[in-house]
Parts: sequence; structure tokens; C-alpha cells
Amino acid sequence: MRPSAQPSAHPAPSAGFATRIAHRAWAGAGLPAARRLTPLELLLLPFLVAALPPGEARAQSSAPQAQPPQTHAQPRPEPGAEEIGSWILTCAADRMTDQTSCRLLNRRPAVPASAGQAALTLEVVRRNGRLVPAVTARDLTIEGIGRGLLAFTGTAQLRFPPNRFFEMPCGLEGRSVVCAPRAEDVERAATELPAAERALVRIVGLVPEESESTEPTELRLSRTGEALARFRARAPEGPGTAEASPGFDLREMLGRLMRFLNP
Repeated sequence: MRPSAQPSAHPAPSAGFATRIAHRAWAGAGLPAARRLTPLELLLLPFLVAALPPGEARAQSSAPQAQPPQTHAQPRPEPGAEEIGSWILTCAADRMTDQTSCRLLNRRPAVPASAGQAALTLEVVRRNGRLVPAVTARDLTIEGIGRGLLAFTGTAQLRFPPNRFFEMPCGLEGRSVVCAPRAEDVERAATELPAAERALVRIVGLVPEESESTEPTELRLSRTGEALARFRARAPEGPGTAEASPGFDLREMLGRLMRFLNP
């Protein structure tokens, strides 16, 4: 009689990389005990991992454990950054393509970083050939997955007093969450930004610390017109400054799924 097969000491591999990451997150592997993912974050994790560019997800899982995010009110400018009033301009040149990419962001975050939550920052981005304000969380990691929830149902409300506010739906662009004006608001946002002296920002979405009832964050703005001119000079619009594609839209994807399940 053949001996009965012994159970394997190692579990069978899971169906896919996203599932393995989800299992690790559920157990809290690689995360501080205080920041194990919530069931909602766990539900969205495979979708967010799937949105990463090829190779990014594996790099995230194998990277050393990230240090807890700092909650300083004002981030330190990167080496070589230009400080222009309330704005910080950073540029990087790609030696392979001779193209320069720049970021222009407010020195004070709209929502500071916290455990498992990357900071949200007022940033200037290109939309339809215009420089417009946006609220962004750049280069998310597995440890900061909470901010990815904004790409699911998040919206940023932005107002340049005394003008009325407008809403900016959030979406996932690569590893970044970007909340940018709708097409019909691009012209207005680009017109109001240079002369604005302050901005009011409020985030609405499936994130614990944000809700419609909270007071908006007030950001003081200065020398904005000068900062925009410098941004244009350092990174003039051209083939190398093409706008990011909408990329991975969780709401559209889940909407299709719901229509498939409920024809």
C-alpha cells in the first residue's frame, strides 16, 4: 500500500500577484500593527496594484519597509528646488531623452501625511494646454494605500475666494492620485489661479479624516504668477510635456462590472 501523501509544508501559490499582496496585507505583513488595512482598503488593494505600471507592483512588495510618514506642516524642498513665494518648483532632466519634467506645488500640504495616508498637496498641472490647480498624492506605496481610496469615489473641492468653489474628481495616474478640474472648469481654474491670494481645499471621499462637514484647509498663496511663469520657462509645453492619460479609472471599471452583473 502506498503511503498517504503528506500535506505540503508550504501553501500552494495563490492565483495571482495581487491576491498574494492582499493576503499579506490582511495579515499585516510588512505593515505596522496600528496600520493593518481595513476591509475596504483590502477590497480595493488588488485594483490599485493592478493599476501600477509593469514592474512597479513587484518593486513595491520587495522594497524595504517604509518609515512612518512625517507630519510636518511644511515639507523640505528637494535639492535644487526653487522657492517662489508660497510655491516650490522642482525639475528633473532625463539624460536619455533630453526632456525636463517639473512639479510646482504649494509648500504647505492641503492634508498632512498620517499613518498609512500620504500627504495631499495643491499642485499645478497641465490640462488642455493650460496650467490649472490640482490636489495630488504622488508615488503611493502599499503602506500608503489608504489614499488610493480617493481614486474610487474621492473629490476635491477647491475655492479661490471670493469666487465660487468647483469640484475636482480624483483619479489614479500611475502610482499617483490626481484630483483635477473637469473639462468645463479648466478655463475658469486657469484664469483664477494667478491672482488668487488664498485657496480653500476640502476632500470628500472614503477616507476617515475627510468629510463634507469638516472645515476646509486654507492655504495662503503668494507670487503665483511669477511661479507659473518660471514653471513655463523651465518646462515649456511640447512633445516631452504631454499630459498624463486618465489611466486606471476605478469608478469606470466598477461601473462596467455592475452593468455586467445587472444588465
